[in-house]
Amino acid sequence: MRATLLFSLAGLTAALNPPSPQHIFSNPEYNARSTYKIPTVHESAVQARRILRLENIGTLSTVFPNTHSTENRPSEVSGAPIGLMDYYADCEAESGNPTILAITIATSFKNEAAGSNITLSLRWHPRDGRKFYSAAAFPRYSLLGYLEDISPKEALSQNVIGCFVKNHPDAAAWLPGNRIHESKWVRLVVQEIYWIGGFGDRAYIGWIPQEEWQNVTKEEIDSITLPGEKAQGWGSWKTWLGLGAEEQDDVPWEL
Repeated sequence: MRATLLFSLAGLTAALNPPSPQHIFSNPEYNARSTYKIPTVHESAVQARRILRLENIGTLSTVFPNTHSTENRPSEVSGAPIGLMDYYADCEAESGNPTILAITIATSFKNEAAGSNITLSLRWHPRDGRKFYSAAAFPRYSLLGYLEDISPKEALSQNVIGCFVKNHPDAAAWLPGNRIHESKWVRLVVQEIYWIGGFGDRAYIGWIPQEEWQNVTKEEIDSITLPGEKAQGWGSWKTWLGLGAEEQDDVPWEL
């Protein structure tokens, strides 16, 4: 009975004095439960640039304009944001500005032409083939900027077609000059980067300055391997969560 009473009092004390929540931008340098070191802003920028290289599909987010005189849209969507999947390719490795084949009839590009801001959101998809992983543990981020036309001469000199079609063979059907849809080459000029590297006790969460994004070198991008990039497995999921041997024994459930 006494043990039960003490346990109840301990629970009441914990409820009345809950631990202070970690601020999302606090980014602690050391986690007492593990040996993880929080990556620096520059290290996070390198990871983001590698993701830009290895992924090739993202979400373009724009906002509907206030007028819809030529569109059959509900009036209620004026000013509402919308995110839609689109292709991109990392064809300008020095700047880190993604290359996009803009189909001018598509909603994202019509909204942008009407004055909307635009962002490209990406997330890392592991390649190791495991059936279980926590998507929340992997990096994701958004690139904020504006679209800038790539001239035909520039596209030719930079082999934009070759780069883009290598990433998206099916896009060969709607290259500029095709008979299906009007299209053009544009780059997303990156101005701001918002990064979530994973769980906050072991990954950087916050803004990456434009200069950090642009100063990442090809050698740095080549030098790292993202989590789950190769078929090597995670080992025990409890170990992956940063639990020590004693803590693993205390966890009563398995997946």
